[in-house]
Amino acid sequence: MTESFRRSGEYPEGDQQHSAYAQGHPQQRSPYSEQPHAPSVNPEWPPPPTHRPWQQGDAPTSLLSEPVSSSSAPAAHRRRAKGPLALLAAVAIAAAAVGGGTAYAFQELSGNDTAASSSTSTNVVPASRKGTVAGVAEAVGPSIVEISATSNAGSSTGSGVVITTGGEIITNNHVISGASDIKVQLSNGKSYAATVVGTDSAKDLALIRLTNAPSGLKTATLGDSDGIQVGDEVVAIGSPEGLTGTVTSGIVSALDRDVTVSTDESRGQEQQGGSGQWPFEFGGREFNGDTGSSTTTYKALQTDASLNPGNSGGALIDMNGNIIGINSAMYSSADSSGSGSAAGSVGLGFAIPINTIKADLDSLRSGGSDN
Repeated sequence: MTESFRRSGEYPEGDQQHSAYAQGHPQQRSPYSEQPHAPSVNPEWPPPPTHRPWQQGDAPTSLLSEPVSSSSAPAAHRRRAKGPLALLAAVAIAAAAVGGGTAYAFQELSGNDTAASSSTSTNVVPASRKGTVAGVAEAVGPSIVEISATSNAGSSTGSGVVITTGGEIITNNHVISGASDIKVQLSNGKSYAATVVGTDSAKDLALIRLTNAPSGLKTATLGDSDGIQVGDEVVAIGSPEGLTGTVTSGIVSALDRDVTVSTDESRGQEQQGGSGQWPFEFGGREFNGDTGSSTTTYKALQTDASLNPGNSGGALIDMNGNIIGINSAMYSSADSSGSGSAAGSVGLGFAIPINTIKADLDSLRSGGSDN
């Protein structure tokens, strides 16, 4: 036992006496007191018995003993090095814990947590009203506008979504196509003139801008339509039949539906009178009239949220308040002869995915693909 507490050659005079301890004589008087002239030990300060290990609380003996041999220095250095390394590890662990706690606290305070079926990490709806239609309507409603377009062929009414504080508004191309005059009514009832920035008839998209945009415009948050799943709850906001700010709700019924619409500008005015519907093709059939010979096809989200004439260009929104699509077409059971418009939505509506729109924004700001 005592060998582990001695350094080799440290007390050469005590080798024989140490054997006495090994032979079972622990009560024998320390032989160091009998070696007054030992060359390496001060007789007034004999070293501690070699059989007694150091215990916590004992006084340091480094100044009273011989210098530690050079062979043991690296080991001591390694032992000392553990302190900074251990400290760094502890600091790293503490930083990770604080960082995680900070992120969680920020998420809770800012309300940026998401519902389970959310398609994006942004939560526009206040935490206290998260996941409710009323919460979505309150948060996003001020960003949805009514658009009235007039041309020589007639007039049309649709909806739009404000996407910048400078007054940029995204809508359907068929809402404003061929228009010589465009009026935009905000959710507060005030009206402003607007001009066309760019159009893309191949995607039935258009970008317009308020000519004298007021300060404090409420802009919408564009989400991520790639994360949408069938069955996700959605809210639609628009101006059907000129009823500004109308809110309906439903679910996403299907994804990637091939919808074909007309690119003929004159048909953009057919919402005035007649059936009041924008004609489109789906599944090899025509709805709401003849689409004509000039058409385009795009992938659309299908929803059962109620859409009616005037919802075109309005927003399809997830339950976090993010825009996931622009409503573009809906089926009505009214007869195609245009003799009446008694029938409304039957739960078959389509929206252009917001990711398609985001990918086209730069082109629209440059005038669009139609220029």
